[in-house]
Amino acid sequence: MPFEMPEINYTGMIKEVTLGNGPKAVTIGGGTSYPFYLFEGEMPHPPRIAMEVYDTPPEDWPETALEPFKDVVNDPVAWAKKCIDTYGAELITLQLVSTDPNGLNRSAEEAAATVKKVATSINVPLIVWGSSNAEKDGEVLRKVAEVCDGLNLIIGPVVESNYKQVGAGAIGYKHAAIASSPIDINLAKQLNILLGNLGIPDGQIVVDPTTGGLGYGIEYTYSVMERDRMAALTQQDERLQFPIICNLAKEVWKTKEAKASAEEAPSLGDPQKRGILMEAITATMLLLAGADVLVMRHPDAIKLVREMISDLKRK
Repeated sequence: MPFEMPEINYTGMIKEVTLGNGPKAVTIGGGTSYPFYLFEGEMPHPPRIAMEVYDTPPEDWPETALEPFKDVVNDPVAWAKKCIDTYGAELITLQLVSTDPNGLNRSAEEAAATVKKVATSINVPLIVWGSSNAEKDGEVLRKVAEVCDGLNLIIGPVVESNYKQVGAGAIGYKHAAIASSPIDINLAKQLNILLGNLGIPDGQIVVDPTTGGLGYGIEYTYSVMERDRMAALTQQDERLQFPIICNLAKEVWKTKEAKASAEEAPSLGDPQKRGILMEAITATMLLLAGADVLVMRHPDAIKLVREMISDLKRK
């Protein structure tokens, strides 16, 4: 008797969201099965990788992560262009770390000017990520949305305490919003409902479940993402049927295991390979949990993950 693969009957579908404008616009979502379960459903749009760019030279990056970008870290536009021209980036994530009130505390006007300069200098979709200070992000992202009217940015993180302010900017100036919740499926659904009630169309919402780096923290992220996809695809929960973005590079490269030198941690092996592999493995786990967009840093890690995506999407 021949073996028959048991199959799940999916009743839901992940909503499609188009990021950016023009010929290099990217559509994500649209899946009708669990990630890469191509024997059970369709995955019309493979996951995408966004390369991150900082709006100010990073001070805490290990040498391995900094090396590919040493010549451009003082210029976000040049940095973004290098990611595209040299490393083939399909999307760029501009991290507005300089707006952090506990750091440089740059103004919303300064941040918006930088975003506008980068957005008009590249031909791929631009994701704009705030400092994760909810109050400051509300001010900054609202100004960014206004200054970049019609450029179809992806702005976030949008949280419950600033969703009205940032969401209104997304609606009024035609941008996608990143709904960010702290590794909790119920809070994620609640925020999606709030954004929908505010008037943001489903085609302008991407979900950030909050991402941990490789290790203890990622187990929580994986579990929440897994439950999210179960509810979206097998329980017809329409307020969880959104594409997922994972801002993972920051979380991976800030860990001591990724930053420690060979002298500090001789048992952990080659420090140049260590961080790259940690980023690639973290990204792969998130792909298997359901990520549609990965925010990554090192070109070698990105190369490994691109190969993995290519292998997994083959039927």
